[in-house]
This record gives sequence, structure tokens and C-alpha cells, in this order.
Amino acid sequence: MNIAIIGSGNIGSGLARTFGATSHGIVVASRDIEGARSLAEKLDKDGIRVQVSDIATAVKNAEIIMLAIPYGAVNELASAVDFSDKVVIDVTNPLKEDFSGITVGFDSSAAEEIQKLMPNAKVVKAFNTVFAQVYDQGLDFNGRAVPAFVAADDEGAKATVMAVAKEAGFDAVDAGGLINARYIEPLAYLNIYFGYMAGQGTQIAPAWLAR
Repeated sequence: MNIAIIGSGNIGSGLARTFGATSHGIVVASRDIEGARSLAEKLDKDGIRVQVSDIATAVKNAEIIMLAIPYGAVNELASAVDFSDKVVIDVTNPLKEDFSGITVGFDSSAAEEIQKLMPNAKVVKAFNTVFAQVYDQGLDFNGRAVPAFVAADDEGAKATVMAVAKEAGFDAVDAGGLINARYIEPLAYLNIYFGYMAGQGTQIAPAWLAR
């Protein structure tokens, strides 16, 4: 399966490292094409092969697209590129500029707003609760895999994302319909609070206990 990661920053780099180690074809696309090439060269030294492409070509040739860009940049992207019939994974969090909270909530979510911007795409919320630094040290936390909460209205798209998440080493958790992104995004912000404001650092991830 061809997966395009839009964005070559910290999150995009982490996703490329993690999914580049799977059987899928990974393409990193970014307006910063030199940054994407630098990332590909770095990963190649670690034995991880990813391709680099412009955004329009990457989206056209991919079955899955991961949005590893700021939420505020999605509107422009959706206006410039056709995402029809694609599985679009929203990895964004609608953070305020000062990180004091989120800008979308209660009666909507970033994922639902992105679905409005891309009405013919199959938007899936996933991977937004994972710090970029977690990817550097891997998804195994003392024998327990980092959860990926996956929410979508399209059951086929959700199943596809859960399958690739499991292959990458996540504990893929079915989080229901896309409406539940309204709760997954605040969970991500709480994780940010614990990590940065409460001083727990970035090697943490939210999870549910069960017995």
C-alpha cells in the first residue's frame, strides 16, 4: 500500500521512521522539499527507505495520506490538492498558538472540520496523541504497545488504518465514529500538558487499563 506523509517536521519524521520500517511504500511530501530530502537521507542511513515527492504527486499516487502538518495549514492544502476517494489520516491537533488550549471543541473537532474541507475523502483521526519523541525510541513501553485511537465514519477506512497501525507496532484501538475526535483531541492536549507543563517529559502516552 502506498502511504504519503505530508510534512517533514518532527511528527512527519517520526511517522516516516515508524511506517518506513513496514512493508508499505512511504513517500514524504512537503513544501520544504529540501527538508524532506534531508529526512530521507537520514532515514536511509538507518536502513529505512522512503521516497520524496511534491505534495500533489504524492497524494495522487497514494491510497493513504497522513496529515503531519499544523491544523491551520490544512485549509490551504485542501484548496490546492484533490483528496477525493483517499483515506486521509488527520494527525493534527488544533492547538492555540501559546499552547494554552485547543481552538476547536465541544460541538466539532479538527477532524470533522477537515472532513468538511475534503468532503469526498475518507477522514480518519489517528496518531495525534503520540509525541514525536516517542517514535525515536520506539512504540514499546515495557512490553506494552503505544495505543493509536482510531476514529472514522467509514468503517472500511478505519479498518485499513487499524491494520497498518498494528503492522507498525501500535495497539490500534477502535474509537468509534469521527465525532469522537472531539474527545481524542482534548486527550492529546492533556498529554501535552503532562509532558511539558507538568514536567513528565515526552516519553509518555495515554492508555486505558483493563482487567
